[in-house]
Amino acid sequence: MGRCIGVDLVRRGDRVALLARRRDRLVDAAKEAGPDALTVACDVTDESSCRAAAEEAAAGLGGIDALVCATGIGPLAPVEKLDADAWRRAMDTHVIGAALVTSAALPHLTKSGGVAACLSSIGGAAI
Repeated sequence: MGRCIGVDLVRRGDRVALLARRRDRLVDAAKEAGPDALTVACDVTDESSCRAAAEEAAAGLGGIDALVCATGIGPLAPVEKLDADAWRRAMDTHVIGAALVTSAALPHLTKSGGVAACLSSIGGAAI
């Protein structure tokens, strides 16, 4: 969801920083979006990575007016085959990661009077 939103916003002429943990996905998204996309590596499960990414995005964009947070991973297995580590990775990404990246962007959002939108899906409710 986040990639689609970010790519579309760049294509519409907005200044956007695309964040992702995996560099290859950033490169692919930037190619799809166009030359005006700023790419920033960020592991949302790592607090220092979130802070560094927020600072890099703010510096590259001249501030942060909005955050679209669509953190997520999908353990693709039947629930009975998932162990505690798989659930911890999902919680670290979906819940804690969303909070960390939002917290890191908050000073910039406050300064600009901006907004944050955190997205999720109902897929997790259909067990």
